[in-house]
Amino acid sequence: MDPTPILPASCLVAPVVWELDADIERASRAEPSPPKCPAGRLYVRSAVRDRLIYWAHTSPSSGHPGIGRTMRCLEGRYWWPTLAKDVGIYVSSCSVCAQCKAPRHLPRGKLQPLPVPQRPWSHLSVDFLTDLPPSQGYTTILVVVDRFSKSCRLLPLPGLPTALQTAEALFTHVFRHYGVPEDIVSDRGPQFTSRVWKAFMERLGISVSLTSGFHPESNGQVERVNQDVGRFLRSYCQDRPGEWAKFVPWAEMAQNSLRHSSTNLTPFQCVLGYQPVLAPWHQSQTEAPAVDNWFRYAEETWEAAHVHLQRAIRRQKIGADRRRSEAPVFAPGDRVGPETCPSACSAGSWVRSLWGRLKS
Repeated sequence: MDPTPILPASCLVAPVVWELDADIERASRAEPSPPKCPAGRLYVRSAVRDRLIYWAHTSPSSGHPGIGRTMRCLEGRYWWPTLAKDVGIYVSSCSVCAQCKAPRHLPRGKLQPLPVPQRPWSHLSVDFLTDLPPSQGYTTILVVVDRFSKSCRLLPLPGLPTALQTAEALFTHVFRHYGVPEDIVSDRGPQFTSRVWKAFMERLGISVSLTSGFHPESNGQVERVNQDVGRFLRSYCQDRPGEWAKFVPWAEMAQNSLRHSSTNLTPFQCVLGYQPVLAPWHQSQTEAPAVDNWFRYAEETWEAAHVHLQRAIRRQKIGADRRRSEAPVFAPGDRVGPETCPSACSAGSWVRSLWGRLKS
């Protein structure tokens, strides 16, 4: 008969436990158990504790559990005065857990708002709304937000533009009306990280600020406008998605005419100093059906805007900090695990670590 065992030795857990118990019993002969040791448990001397915690936490039968489960694995059979403290320190510093487990704590770091501008249209935030259904030849919206007045411009585009096309669109539709800004905040899209974009902005004397990777909240103002505009278009164009382009001007007007919680003013009031008269509507019929249809669309669009956009009240630093924790303090030379975005991993890499390699 073939003497080869069915299971390899690496899969056997019991012999490891027996060996540990034997080591603990040998160590206990040199020193009796303290009176506080509960009956039926083995008192573990300091020389064996690290090895025992290592087995309880990393054994295949345990699977790198948390502090509580590791404690329950040990406390039924073993005891020493600092058991809970030692297990907590070991599990908290386990590099495998740090790399492979999803974080359960609140997001680190308090909200750090961008500096408040001194005047309208001096500091801008830009982003794209992409992958929209074709409408009048457009599939993309360039969203431009003034961080001072919260005013926005929505520029429909036939597709995702190049860096030069983005700069030209801003110059044509924004700069010529409001002047050249001092700073533009954007994400790290290829349009905003290219040499063409940086050279164009440098030539105009505009500083370029890029958000942190995979942290769109760094450009939160334009992201919120994106949500409002998307909600506006979905609520009104849900049954006719191919007509969204005709309602973009109304979405922009609605966004700029509603009072903003941060300034207690409408963007129109903040930029112009007054609230302009906005397309009065009444039910009287004209002799031109096309005119009646146009104003009917306007009325329905405004109703949708007031229903959906007035719900979007900003909760800035206080609201954000309520769901966040303090950022950890690191010193030069500390070992840290840089977080990576799972979506950045290639297909089929679900078993990869959720965290990058430890890096000093």
